[in-house]
Amino acid sequence: MIHSMTGYAALTRELPAGTVSLELRSVNHRYLDVQFRMPEEFRAFEPAMREAVAARLSRGKVECRVGLTRAPDVASLELSEPLLARLAQLNGQVRARLPGAAELSVADVLRWPGIFGAEALPAEALREGFLALLADAVAEFDATRAREGAKLAAVLLERVATMEKLAAEVAPKIPGLVAAHQQKLAQRLREAASTLDEERIRTEVSLFATRIDVDEELQRLTTHLAEVRRILAKGGSVGKRLDFLIQELHREANTLGSKSVDAGVSQTAMELKVLIEQMREQVQNIE
Repeated sequence: MIHSMTGYAALTRELPAGTVSLELRSVNHRYLDVQFRMPEEFRAFEPAMREAVAARLSRGKVECRVGLTRAPDVASLELSEPLLARLAQLNGQVRARLPGAAELSVADVLRWPGIFGAEALPAEALREGFLALLADAVAEFDATRAREGAKLAAVLLERVATMEKLAAEVAPKIPGLVAAHQQKLAQRLREAASTLDEERIRTEVSLFATRIDVDEELQRLTTHLAEVRRILAKGGSVGKRLDFLIQELHREANTLGSKSVDAGVSQTAMELKVLIEQMREQVQNIE
């Protein structure tokens, strides 16, 4: 199965300590880069989170966000006197510099992080529930990447089919185009250089025909397209391999265009390059 490096999952769960939220999002990247934003209570789980992500993703920039809304226990709420004093001091400083600024309201103070002076929850109290949440979030995260990967593979296969059709249409025309150009060139040589003998003319025409023959380029192009199909069918972490094949396809299409002596073949080469560029954009998101 092909996976995209772009994925997203967000889950919440009610635990005895409160409501825990876990969000995973990723974008394409050359290697695996995992970043964490979480309360201190969850720092002990960072290795487990990193391991869970690395088990599913080999490339991509991943952001993991954890939030905790503690279960309300009004009877045990006590304001943090040091933090309250500091907020009052800061409020006074701001008002002194900006007289028009609004003062902190009671609601603002009560919503301030740490205002109730709650002690950090021990990791053991969170472990079982959080690890279960982590497993579900990573599974959903992986599923979104798989769905996006399937879409990317379908787009690539559509482009491959179009390119194969273009190559199949132009390939039978190449021998005739080369032969016709040989005849024209031979006639021009005869007219321009009457001192050249027929053997010299045939030699020069044959050498030039070799330079303009694009049959090998079309064969290599078809081989590369077949390899793209094989890789997509095989699945796994194939982004780097596909990126290399895109470069090879682009090289063959460029050579096809530069060697062409026919407007139709030149147009086909241009269409191939457009399709290859579209494929390149999609491949950048494949793991």
